[in-house]
Amino acid sequence: MELRIITPEQVTSHDHVCRIVAEAANGVFGILPRHMDHVTQLVAGVPIFKTEAGREQFVGVNAGTLVKAGPTVMVAVRDMIASDDLGHLRERVEAEFRRDTNAERAARSALARLEAHMIRRFRELQGATHQ
Repeated sequence: MELRIITPEQVTSHDHVCRIVAEAANGVFGILPRHMDHVTQLVAGVPIFKTEAGREQFVGVNAGTLVKAGPTVMVAVRDMIASDDLGHLRERVEAEFRRDTNAERAARSALARLEAHMIRRFRELQGATHQ
């Protein structure tokens, strides 16, 4: 199989992949070359793929989409970190995704404050027009 990992910044291609293990919302699954075509949503995790030469590669991804079409498997994600050292990868993934989660949390908090301010302002304007 050919595995293509697609992010907004790059496309990484791996030829001669004989097995892929990834995780969807309903659990971990494996893909072999002759499996049926399908599409599934991936959860944040560390998919593993094995080359025909026997080398295992680990890829930390956030949530994304996996499409198997014939001999090609495409994984579209916002971000990925690849490594052949699972321990090192786990540390990098946790740090990167924690940073992203904190940034998203801060953005949601700022948006909530902005919405509350707008509601107060509309109420003030509404009260001024009724006097």
